[in-house]
Amino acid sequence: MTSDATTNRWRALAVCQVALFATLIDVSVTNVALPSIGRATDATPSQLQWIVTGYVLAFGLVPVLAGRLGDDRGRRSMFLIGVGGFVVASAIVGISPDPKLIIVARVVQGLFGGLINPQVSGIVQQLFSGAERGRAFGAIGATVGTATAVGPLVGGLLIGIGGPDLGWRLVFFINVPIGLTAMVLAWRWLPARDVRRGPPPRLDVLGAALLGLTTLCVLFPTVQYDSVRDARLFWLLLPAVPLAAAFVRREWRLTKARQDPLVDLRLFRRPSYTVGVGLALLFFCGFTGLPLVLALYYQLGLGFTALQSGLGITAFAVGSATAAPLAGRLVPRFGRPLVIVALGVFAAGALAIDLVVRSAPVTTDPLEAALRLSLPLLLLGIGAGAIITPNQALSLADVDPRMGGAAGGVLQTAQRIGSAVGQAVIGSAFFAALAAQGVSNATVGTTSGPTSVKVSQAYASALSTSVLVTLLFIGAALVLGVVDLTLTRRRNRTPNAKDVPIASG
Repeated sequence: MTSDATTNRWRALAVCQVALFATLIDVSVTNVALPSIGRATDATPSQLQWIVTGYVLAFGLVPVLAGRLGDDRGRRSMFLIGVGGFVVASAIVGISPDPKLIIVARVVQGLFGGLINPQVSGIVQQLFSGAERGRAFGAIGATVGTATAVGPLVGGLLIGIGGPDLGWRLVFFINVPIGLTAMVLAWRWLPARDVRRGPPPRLDVLGAALLGLTTLCVLFPTVQYDSVRDARLFWLLLPAVPLAAAFVRREWRLTKARQDPLVDLRLFRRPSYTVGVGLALLFFCGFTGLPLVLALYYQLGLGFTALQSGLGITAFAVGSATAAPLAGRLVPRFGRPLVIVALGVFAAGALAIDLVVRSAPVTTDPLEAALRLSLPLLLLGIGAGAIITPNQALSLADVDPRMGGAAGGVLQTAQRIGSAVGQAVIGSAFFAALAAQGVSNATVGTTSGPTSVKVSQAYASALSTSVLVTLLFIGAALVLGVVDLTLTRRRNRTPNAKDVPIASG
């Protein structure tokens, strides 16, 4: 391969990283900006919650459809549409005088953000192979970790620069120059769609609708429960079962007839892909749930500000951003055992958090609290960074690049569902443990003396309960990793069991 071709591939990856960074940082930045948005627009607590929830829900609904559109209509085109829509929606949020308009624009922003991400994994599949693909996914993982790390800091800085009225708007306006730059560079460096003969593949509209409704029935109650704590929401999970069954039945029929299914179910004949999707689902339950309750512990149990809380988990993000590119380089050599070891490191970090929180005396000094948990959080981050990147690379290793967008979309949907379920389950365990000790989640560490210590200890105990639930999810993911390793070794001992990538069409 020529030097120019190699340079262009890495330039294309850099463009993808810029857009991915903008879509991921938008969640953590918005969390920091919510108090300012509430004061400036007189938004109710429910409206503020939906400014976050609307984005997350929309973001999780479209990856599979977006991936399929990229595979069939061209990834560069879908990438440009996604970034363009994201920029316009960000600008509308920034100029909105009314919380209702902000919510609508945030939903649109989430839809276009969800359109971008599957194109990134598809482009990596298309441009890179072998060890270089692991390095590319490692760079993507580092982007995810960096976005997690700097989100609260960027939000706090922009609000500080712009003040209470303009600051929160800058949080969204900053997406405009970043997005426009990404669009210009994407047009130059992303690969154009290959010219195909014959009519374009048909879009499975009914399959997309069935999958979207299924995902909505799962995501809506799990995401919304975090704000309203109403168990009746989970009745919405019941329709998800027949909807999912109808979707699978339809896709299986289209797959057998080779009639352009939304998801070619032959993907799941590959144990590495099937187990990888399941591992992503289970791991993300713990990966996102534990940092959430840790932030609650900081802010409600110790009375820290949102910015102080964000600084308190910086070690986690640094560990993730550092481990991801290194793991990407190592995954071609070590394979699934690397993921299994990383799961053990993540579990060790979670246990260390539990030990430090339960054994150390209560402190209300943000710096002291952050230093105490820095090593456990660093371990947690290293484990996370060394899981997500290798699992993505291993899951997609046997997938034909022509199906890379749809396959990546399924994987990302599993991650989004895992994140929502984990936050709901681990958050519920956290608040249930508080209630058992007679402490309300409305109690903030603002008092002094014995009452403050008692509240902080109750939150520390609740965090311990959450760690236990997290370890159950991580243990299940570990079992899946061991199963995949066993199956892979068994296939490698069978001469005729060599994997052949599944071709589309």
